[in-house]
Amino acid sequence: MKIASFNVENLFDRPKVFNETQAISDKVNDQVTKLNNLLELDRYSDTDKVEIKKLIIVLGLEKTDESEFVILRQNRGKLLSRPKNKPIEVVANGREEWIGWLELKTAPINQIAIRNTAQVLRDINADVMVVIEAENRIALKQYSEIILKSVQGHPYEEIMIIDGNDPRGIDVGIMTKNGFTIGRIQSHVHDKDTAGRLIFSRDCPEYLIKTPSGESIWVLPNHFKSKFGGDDASSRRKRLTQANRVKEIYQRLIAEGETNVIVLGDLNDTPNSQALRPLLEETDLQDVSNHPNFDTGEFDGKGTFGLGNDTNKIDYILLSTALFVRITACGLFRKGAWPGKSPKRWTVYPELQKEIHAASDHHLIWVELR
Repeated sequence: MKIASFNVENLFDRPKVFNETQAISDKVNDQVTKLNNLLELDRYSDTDKVEIKKLIIVLGLEKTDESEFVILRQNRGKLLSRPKNKPIEVVANGREEWIGWLELKTAPINQIAIRNTAQVLRDINADVMVVIEAENRIALKQYSEIILKSVQGHPYEEIMIIDGNDPRGIDVGIMTKNGFTIGRIQSHVHDKDTAGRLIFSRDCPEYLIKTPSGESIWVLPNHFKSKFGGDDASSRRKRLTQANRVKEIYQRLIAEGETNVIVLGDLNDTPNSQALRPLLEETDLQDVSNHPNFDTGEFDGKGTFGLGNDTNKIDYILLSTALFVRITACGLFRKGAWPGKSPKRWTVYPELQKEIHAASDHHLIWVELR
């Protein structure tokens, strides 16, 4: 069987700023994250209000609740006052005085990028395909039945997504075909830490997959806390908490006698990070990229993001010992990823002429098991 993981960065619509250059995207995300963090404070000090006002202006929200990349939702109460011919004022004194939030505007994904994503899925032809950052089950189903089919790919027979905790509606999903069926499903969307905070940025669902030969494999897709907007101590602690919880789920399955377990997805950190130690050093899970048969393709790097450098390895397939010894092949598929301007690091689809045409900033990772 072949199983793969791919962060598609949405299928039809994504935050509009993600269609800009990496520098612009990072800058806007950093500003949005800082402003959202300030808006969540119980009380706004005078210093907080000055910073809120500054970020509102920088994001183009001085005169309207909708700018090029961002929307300010003011559902109940008011955050701002915009007097005519006068500077804006922050009139709310804290979170309790208004209900609302800041969100990124979405826009349709470039049509060539949509097609290239489908070509990646067609060419890898996985029996079990884990998709990161999909909008919802219906969007994923339509993508499989219409877009994938339009590039002569074979649509998936079973598709499942559980709505997670991300307010942007980007979730982790799974698709299966060739007789691989989805059995029991267990969500962890409501799991909380000791302080009562939700653990998972999206979810860590447990999917029981039945193979045509009757074996059972547990698949745990994940998308850990992003580094967008700045990788501060809070973000790293969040990923560490998430890794510890996944470790607990994995160890419970093993203790219950389930030997075939896969943890995979976009973990948003590197193998040497403190955040991923619970999975990479405190369990017997083994990274497929450490297998002697791991194929990095034309570019000799294990990075799964951007230009594929080792320092950009953030996507993983981690296997229990029983599955790792059954690997027949594994590697990265980069044909839909931007290869750099010159020299190009790997061969791409002919349609991929600009960075905006890339299927994703991530590279698909896959493994074949006996």
